[in-house]
Amino acid sequence: MSLPTVRTGRFQSAAWLLLAALCVSGCQRNETAPALPGAKAEPAAAMQSMTLPLRRNDLVAYARIRVTPAQYTQLEAAWRSGASRWPLTELPLPNEVGALLGSLSAPDAERRMQQAFDAELAGQAQGIAQAAQSLGQFGVHYLRSRNDYPPEQRAHYVQLVDALSAWAATAPLADRPRAKASIADLVAAARATGITSDADLQRLGMEESLRRLGPFWEICKKVLERYDLSIDNSLDALRTGLIKQDGDTAQVRLRYPLAAHDIDLTVALIKRDGHWYQLQTQNQVQALLNGSQAAPLPNATVASETAAAAPAKPSNTGQRPAGR
Repeated sequence: MSLPTVRTGRFQSAAWLLLAALCVSGCQRNETAPALPGAKAEPAAAMQSMTLPLRRNDLVAYARIRVTPAQYTQLEAAWRSGASRWPLTELPLPNEVGALLGSLSAPDAERRMQQAFDAELAGQAQGIAQAAQSLGQFGVHYLRSRNDYPPEQRAHYVQLVDALSAWAATAPLADRPRAKASIADLVAAARATGITSDADLQRLGMEESLRRLGPFWEICKKVLERYDLSIDNSLDALRTGLIKQDGDTAQVRLRYPLAAHDIDLTVALIKRDGHWYQLQTQNQVQALLNGSQAAPLPNATVASETAAAAPAKPSNTGQRPAGR
């Protein structure tokens, strides 16, 4: 099996794409590590608390703790207009979550995905291992050549690629019984959301969509555990410590185990309205909100005219987000 066979093929449309995306957060932990210096400091404790909703599969709480109340309200409006799908863009999920759920919810989803797995991956452990190693080397080289990432972010991504390529080279991704059980779980969980398209996400709104996606997130974690990756163990193992604080800004060290690697990064925080938030998230969210207010979506005019002409419910415009 060649590298292009693994990278293209029908595997791209199967539920296994979700596994690849989720692996960014999949980690393992074998023993308790000591607390980092400054773990009890307010900024470090705040960073730690931001991970708790993911452990509880509460995506609504996760969204609320990541942004200010005013931003949350604005993000709900941006979601309704089709300008945003935050916080899905912060989670290790594919960008087109609505389309993925639609594919998983299709009447013949299990049969089609099992056929795709059998054709592309079943029994191909050696080919997958070779592809993982090659893609890992390419990914590290690519990241190191990029100048548009801040040095700390680039260093973090390099660590992730190294760890995940090593994991994928030995993970039982070609095991058919695991595939069959995982596909069945993902299909059932996707159907339970009642979401089959991005238009459904827009119609439901941000909070209701996140509420429905919580159980789906839980099943995704269960699926990963079949492949020796436990997101819950990783979240339990995550440690934070204060590097320095200067008034309403701080730098926090964050460490967590990923497969056989220990990921180590620095996160900048900012205090607003008495609460600490991740600076990168704040900057990205504010840029998203500024952009959604400054310019309409490319299809917004057409969608609005269509909605006005058709006897459809105002909340279901069927718009797709032009960007995240």
